[in-house]
Amino acid sequence: MAEQTSRRELVGELSAEFLGTMVLILFGCGVVAQVVAGGLGDHDSIAWAWGFGVTFGVYIAARLSGAHLNPAVTLALACFKGFAWKKVGPYVVAQTVGAFVAALLVRWNYTEVLAKVDPGHTIKTQFVFSTLPGNGALPVSELGALRDQVIGTAILVLLIFAVTDLLNTPPGANLAPLIIGFLVVAIGMAWGTDAGYAINPARDFGPRLASYLTGYGTAWRDQYGNFYFWVPIVGPLVGGVVGAAIYKLFISPYLTGEEVQEPGRVPTPDGEHTA
Repeated sequence: MAEQTSRRELVGELSAEFLGTMVLILFGCGVVAQVVAGGLGDHDSIAWAWGFGVTFGVYIAARLSGAHLNPAVTLALACFKGFAWKKVGPYVVAQTVGAFVAALLVRWNYTEVLAKVDPGHTIKTQFVFSTLPGNGALPVSELGALRDQVIGTAILVLLIFAVTDLLNTPPGANLAPLIIGFLVVAIGMAWGTDAGYAINPARDFGPRLASYLTGYGTAWRDQYGNFYFWVPIVGPLVGGVVGAAIYKLFISPYLTGEEVQEPGRVPTPDGEHTA
């Protein structure tokens, strides 16, 4: 009976990670498609929509899974917050599949507009789905983009750890998802030039695969013809661990009290725990 309950709980967690990440990408890739292919909006609308996508995705998944929505976050929680290592792989798969399905929906919905703007489905509109160094225009090397992803994801995870730490000053009234959304907006506005602020391996790989399977033959390469897909996977995974380590080194040792929360969660007003 206990095994069945445990299996049911894991299925619920994975369902939450799948749907939460799917919502994130529906807003994120959707807004880029609207700006790039539809000519509506600008960089600021992209930054805000990505942030809102994170907020809504977290609200969906929070109670069941903790709403990681990002393999870099899941890995960092396993390394420093006691998240079960046996769940890391299933969480990453659920997040990536959620991003993949969402990107397919965006690709399908914007079929006509993408075909008109970019009939050959080239690098011109590839970054609707996946990131490129220098946002597809500026001369940024793969190593430069890797550096950018490490730093950007370190900032993300450092601040997620701060916002979700009961011993620090977590936002009350169930506002943590909104604050994390604002964090993503800020990263987009301050760290988006060099590599498009993927800061999430699932966010990049899932849509990249979806675009490749639907006609984007250049999906795995950057505008210089180099294999690039590994950069927004490796960079965020390294950066997430770095950001978590910085928090654990510089902040955690000096906080007092008893840490009773589940890994990666903050309290709700009634004393229960959510993401």
